Amino acid sequence: MTRIEEARRGNITDEVKAVAQAEGVEAEALAKQVAAGTVVITHNTQRASCPALGIGRGLSVKVNANIGTSRDSIEVAGEVEKAKVAVAAGADTIMDLSTGGDLPQIRKQIMDATPVPIGTVPIYEAVARAMDRSSSFCEMTAEDIFTVIAEHLESGVDFLTVHCGVNLQAVERMEAEGRIMDVVSRGGALTIAWMRHNQQDNPLFTQFDRLLSLAAEYDATLSLGDGFRPGATADATDQAQIQELITLGSLQARALKRGVSVMIEGPGHVPLDQVQANVLLQKRLCHGAPFYVLGPLVTDRAPGYDHITGAIGGALAAWAGADFLCYVTPAEHLRLPNLDDVREGVIASRIAAAAAGLARGNAQALAAERAMSECRKALDWEGMYRHAIDAEGAKASRSQIPSENEDVCSMCGEFCAIKIQNETLPKQ
Repeated sequence: MTRIEEARRGNITDEVKAVAQAEGVEAEALAKQVAAGTVVITHNTQRASCPALGIGRGLSVKVNANIGTSRDSIEVAGEVEKAKVAVAAGADTIMDLSTGGDLPQIRKQIMDATPVPIGTVPIYEAVARAMDRSSSFCEMTAEDIFTVIAEHLESGVDFLTVHCGVNLQAVERMEAEGRIMDVVSRGGALTIAWMRHNQQDNPLFTQFDRLLSLAAEYDATLSLGDGFRPGATADATDQAQIQELITLGSLQARALKRGVSVMIEGPGHVPLDQVQANVLLQKRLCHGAPFYVLGPLVTDRAPGYDHITGAIGGALAAWAGADFLCYVTPAEHLRLPNLDDVREGVIASRIAAAAAGLARGNAQALAAERAMSECRKALDWEGMYRHAIDAEGAKASRSQIPSENEDVCSMCGEFCAIKIQNETLPKQ
């Protein structure tokens, strides 16, 4: 049985108990959310050593970091190191988006080095194999795609991004409406190119039941990808995006009946005033399924600073109900990220998640925030580091002040308001 089927029978599994303890929630209530599809637990049965992770309603907002090779840069050791840096910075999951090199071996090395759930996009490997065999990836078959999906699941991948909502109807909507950026999702663009060349609908849409059978076998989570996510703020919330979202809601309902856990992926580039509406629309159309968003990036005009534009949008999206933030690094739209980019991207998204958790009234977020405030009041620097989102960065910054001012910061020095109040207020 899948974990959804177990939950429907009232069985509180070890996975549910572990997630409930980590999140500070009641196991029975969590099991009901799992049964309803409003919480997913990312844990492939083939990967017993990896702890289960809960994503969804009533839980803390999670952060994902993307890493992976390209055909122009096959530095496997470097990508493994990025995964380690991301986890050390607090990433809850890693997605391996590799497209160059020995992809099964790369995936294995990343999984072996990473003690958190791993996600992949199988269409990338299916395309890479087709290109190794032929001059065009459009020569791949539906069987090729499902073979790769089965291999990823067998290897222990915890969640898969699959672009099942990219279908002919949504393509027609996009072509009729017109967009500035057309399709910026790599998986979406590859799928649409295949559909146009073969004059067929997307196999992941037409053979969705086959996909569900594979996912159920390994109790893995499907992350239904947003192939029509807007790549420009001017394209946000258009007909193609909404048509795909309607389709994803229908597919999510079918998955739930089969006991398969599903997340929904979302935009993308979205103006600030449309972020909340996008989240509420997804929750309504997809029956409260966990929402996994890239950013959203609230302006197109900040290359080199998109970790900031993504954190702004991510904080608002998570406050509105998004459950899972995919990080954006300073290198987004420019190049492959380096180690510093990865770390900065994770920290920026964790700040967004923390801000949203506080606004949502998450008990753990409220407790951590109060603990930090109490340490600041006491000028307890070590305590502040313990509760800081980025303790390493805080320590490095503070280490630059003169040693004679160890009890205060160098901005106010002896005129520190907190120190003055501590010294002059009547003792309780």
